[in-house]
Amino acid sequence: MKIREQLLAMADPAYRDFNASLIPGIGPSIGIRIPRLRALAREIARSDTWRDVLRDDNCPYHEERMLQGMVIGAVRCPVDEKLELVARFVPKIDNWALCDCFCWKLRPAEREPMWRFIQPYFDSPREYDERFAVVMATTNFIDAEHLEALLRRFEAFHHEGYYARMGVAWAVSVCYVRFPERMRRWLADACPLDAWTFNKSLQKIVESLRVSDDDRRFVRSLRRIAK
Repeated sequence: MKIREQLLAMADPAYRDFNASLIPGIGPSIGIRIPRLRALAREIARSDTWRDVLRDDNCPYHEERMLQGMVIGAVRCPVDEKLELVARFVPKIDNWALCDCFCWKLRPAEREPMWRFIQPYFDSPREYDERFAVVMATTNFIDAEHLEALLRRFEAFHHEGYYARMGVAWAVSVCYVRFPERMRRWLADACPLDAWTFNKSLQKIVESLRVSDDDRRFVRSLRRIAK
């Protein structure tokens, strides 16, 4: 059975309609829950045909593109080859769900090559290039080794796309949870984020279940009046 036929056999119209309400720009979709897609991606990644699946650029359905992204994350191949696959895939990202499901937890050998690879995407004018870099960093590089470099990237952030800005806000909130003392100083010390992204970052921190009531009071006190 061909991949598209397999996907169509998994169709859940109710889930498709639910997804359409949550994912602007989703385009044609089938309606398949993420665990089923991941299971199929792992199966393909273990097969001898995974390269053929990834060469197929005729992917009108959202789930076809999402499956390709999951296969890239799951497959074991040389790092240079994987980065080539990522470079081919990123231009296909056209919504937040496709971006976020693509950004996998890296294996040790993939970490530093990926850190170098994502740097140009932080400066891209394309909204989902920027979100890809931010989400991949959030998934893998909010650690003591990379935190300061990541904060410099956030300080230089000027993208106006909603999903790029939301990606940064989410990343800042995760940074706060993991490094609260450093992030208190960063937020309070003339943080250069635009007012909307700054306030959204504060909101995400306050919404976290992993911050204290004292932290919530402090973070709320930083809120700016957006111009």
